[in-house]
Amino acid sequence: MTDISHPATPLANDVEKRASRVRWLLLAPVLLVLLFAASGPLLITLVYSILTPGEYGGVIWQPSADAWFNVILQRDIFDDTLSWSDAHLSIFWRSVKLSLMTTVGCIVFGFPTAYFIATRPKHQRDMWMLLIIIPFWTNILIRTFAVVELIRNEGTLNTLLMWTGIIDEPIQMLFTEFSILVGMIYVYLPLMVLPMYASMERLDFSLVEAGYDLYATRMRVLKRIILPLVKPGVIAGSILVFVPSLGAYVTPRVMGGGNQLMIGNLIELQFGQGRNWPLGAALSITLLAIVMVALMAYVRTAGDEAPRHG
Repeated sequence: MTDISHPATPLANDVEKRASRVRWLLLAPVLLVLLFAASGPLLITLVYSILTPGEYGGVIWQPSADAWFNVILQRDIFDDTLSWSDAHLSIFWRSVKLSLMTTVGCIVFGFPTAYFIATRPKHQRDMWMLLIIIPFWTNILIRTFAVVELIRNEGTLNTLLMWTGIIDEPIQMLFTEFSILVGMIYVYLPLMVLPMYASMERLDFSLVEAGYDLYATRMRVLKRIILPLVKPGVIAGSILVFVPSLGAYVTPRVMGGGNQLMIGNLIELQFGQGRNWPLGAALSITLLAIVMVALMAYVRTAGDEAPRHG
C-alpha cells in the first residue's frame, strides 16, 4: 500500500515556528507580570520567613527557623519549655470559622437572590444585576462603616428596636464576632450571587416544570433538579467568598475593633507594631498554604463534576 501521509514541508515548518514565536511574544507581558509582581514578592516573603528579625523591624541576614517555630508553638521565657501558641491557634481557628460561616451565610442569602433574578423577565434582569454590582463601585472601607452605623449601640437597628419597645437598652453587637460575620457577609455577598446567577441563567427551567408535572414537591425539585445543575456556580462562589474572607483585614479591623483579630490582622501586626517581619512572613506563607488547599479542593470537586462520556 502507498503511504498517503506527507512530511511537513520546510515552508510549513517556518510558518509554525513563526506562529510559535508570536504566541510567546504575546504571552511575554503576562509572564513578566507573574514573575515580578507575583512570584517575586512571594519568593522574598519566603526568604524573610527563614531569617532573623531585626531589632527595630526588618531582617538580619542570618538563617533562623524561629519564625516557623513560633507560628503554632511558643517557648517560655523563664525555663524554655515548649507549649502551643494559644493566641495564634485561636486566631487561625477564628479566621477559618468566620470564613466558613461567611461562605454559608452568603450561600443562604445569595441562592434565593440569584434564583429570583434568573426567573425575572430578560428585560428586568439587567436592572437587578446592576443593584447587585453597585456595592463594588464603593470602597470596601465605606461599605464597612455603613454596616457599623447600622449595628452600633446608637445605630439604626438598636434605635429601631428600642423605639418599638422590644429592648430597653442597646444590644452590644459591634466589636464582636457577630459584627465581623455580618460585615463580611455584606461585603462578599455579590461575589456569591454573580457565579450563582451565571449558572441559573443557563438553567433549563422546563426541567423544573417537568418535575412539578411529575408531582414532585418544591423541596424535591430544589434538591434533585436545581441544586445539581447549579452546583458549579455554588462551588465557584464559595471559593470566591472563602479565599478573600480568610485573609480579610479591613472588615475585621473595623468591625472587631482590634479585639477579634483574624489572620490578616495578625500578619499586619507583626509587620507593624510587632516588628517581627520573619514571623509575619511565615504567617503569610501559612495563609497562602491554607488558600492553596481550598483551591485544590475546588479543582478536585470541579473535576468530579465534569461530564463523563462513555
